[in-house]
Amino acid sequence: MTEALLRIEDVSKRFTLHHQHGAELRVLDHVNLEVASGECVVLGGPSGMGKSTLLKLIYANYRATNGQISLRQPEGHWLELSVASPRQLMWMRTHIVGYVSQFLRVIPRVSALDIVAESLVEDAIDPGHALEPAREQARAWLERLRIPERLWHLPPATFSGGEQQRINIARNLIKPRPLLLLDEPTASLDADNARTVVDLIHESRARGAAVVGIFHDASIGSAVATRHVDVSKFRSAP
Repeated sequence: MTEALLRIEDVSKRFTLHHQHGAELRVLDHVNLEVASGECVVLGGPSGMGKSTLLKLIYANYRATNGQISLRQPEGHWLELSVASPRQLMWMRTHIVGYVSQFLRVIPRVSALDIVAESLVEDAIDPGHALEPAREQARAWLERLRIPERLWHLPPATFSGGEQQRINIARNLIKPRPLLLLDEPTASLDADNARTVVDLIHESRARGAAVVGIFHDASIGSAVATRHVDVSKFRSAP
């Protein structure tokens, strides 16, 4: 097996409910998981078992209560997220991990085209010179994901849910990253666009990316998975 890119070691997550007199909500317990380059690990289990929480832990939106989550960096060193600095986390999100969440969060008044192109420009030595080539790539992604050209220069705040999700997918997959986190990326999509996303996941794996995903449609999950992990096994009895 290819060397692991992601290591999750004995990770637990609990939330303290301050509005309920400090009650503790135990979401995940003793998660152990490794994911290698080229794999697509599909997280399964009933709703409420902590699948999205696990993705947010990997992306460091949440910090683990216990345990370690580590990402192998391009030079071979490991970045341990619980002790990573804000600068390291920003670098990780720019270069290592792409995260397609269930919601598109964007700056108002920025066009769909520039939202998708942004990740190709943000670390360029000469952003001004890089902008038009980035927009050209963004146009190809918007076309492939069937976003009508009349929408490309409009802010996506008023787009439909499916259109916003396709913008979200394009902006996070346009820049090749070693690890992709996908939280129900096809939930708002029609069959044609869902098939396109399946193709994009296969292409990402073919170039060596590791993928960890949640899919509401079991047939989509089966179409992309190299391995299934039932997250409910990481839940302790109440």
